[in-house]
Amino acid sequence: MLFFRALRRLTAVVLTVGFAGHAMANDDCQLNISEAVLDLGLMSRLAQNDSDPQRLLGERRLSLNLTCPQPADMSVFYRALAANAHRLQFTEHGTYALQVSDGVLDGQAVELGLLPAVGQPPAVVGTALNWRPGHGVAPVQGASVVQGKHFAVQLSLSAWADIAATRVREATTWEASGTFDALQSSRSRALTLRAHFAPTACTPQLSNGGLVDYGTLLAKDLNASNETPLPTRTLQLSVSCDAATPFALKMHDNRNGSATGGIDETAYGLDLDNSQNKIGRFYLNIDPAEFTADALGSLYRTDSTSGGAAWSSSSARQIPMAANSLMGFTDSVGSTRGPVPIQQLAGTVRIKAYLAPTQSLDLRSVVYINGSGTLEIIYL
Repeated sequence: MLFFRALRRLTAVVLTVGFAGHAMANDDCQLNISEAVLDLGLMSRLAQNDSDPQRLLGERRLSLNLTCPQPADMSVFYRALAANAHRLQFTEHGTYALQVSDGVLDGQAVELGLLPAVGQPPAVVGTALNWRPGHGVAPVQGASVVQGKHFAVQLSLSAWADIAATRVREATTWEASGTFDALQSSRSRALTLRAHFAPTACTPQLSNGGLVDYGTLLAKDLNASNETPLPTRTLQLSVSCDAATPFALKMHDNRNGSATGGIDETAYGLDLDNSQNKIGRFYLNIDPAEFTADALGSLYRTDSTSGGAAWSSSSARQIPMAANSLMGFTDSVGSTRGPVPIQQLAGTVRIKAYLAPTQSLDLRSVVYINGSGTLEIIYL
């Protein structure tokens, strides 16, 4: 019998964003934040159905408090790698921003000032401010920085990532750090931002459990001096992903080295008889016209012999799958951009087998056709 079954390869991607730190040695003032590590959790592709080039990873809130025994400068600066004038860098593929609000100084609500540098007057004053990279925040009255014993604010952190960067092949964690500095009080606290990314999971299935059974074949019905072609058999192949993702299929020969007919990466072996003679070979043919995907129209196949670095011009050709190539689908003919994202794929695969001439086989005992292959999902 000829048997092959699909292999499902799952990977998880973890994105973690956190801020951590400790206070500097100073017994006079205390600087504290409610959360030293902000973890945005595990990101999957389920929420990535929009066309926005950036994805909001999440929002987190925390509080910051500076307490001194005597009235002091309450200015607090945040130091982290800037991505631009308004956001901070969250690895090379993401950004995050801080907003500060609800300032309270010694029990009284106050406005907040955004300080370009230590000792400089506020550039912006308000009850809620976007905390710009390299700037500080201080309590103000009448546009002037004021001192106090206890200063508290609420912080809101939002993080974004480039959509393309979140399409990971395996579990990935992002992490970035920054430091809150109360420079006049010689106190600091570190903040760590983390996020975890997981790849899309795709589940392949073959009808009849991937089994093609030719039943019992009599030697007298087979060709003694030439190959005997067996009837074409079909199986239904489906691939279901939890979100649209670009992927390719790859075929592995589980009876490697047993295929007849010389070197041919599209031919897969049917195993050996009791005298170690090659029994035959089979091919796995895929016709793009016999496949459908999501709401796409016509499908075309595209192949890569470079592991996905480059792709052939897509076409409607029906050709066997090759062991050293990736095969995917696109909805554009003549495209070299590779497979398009697909969530649901379904179609027919055709198996064509050939038996070696019976005079080359050991027929003193039953010969079992025992081909086996594995279809693997490759996430791109």
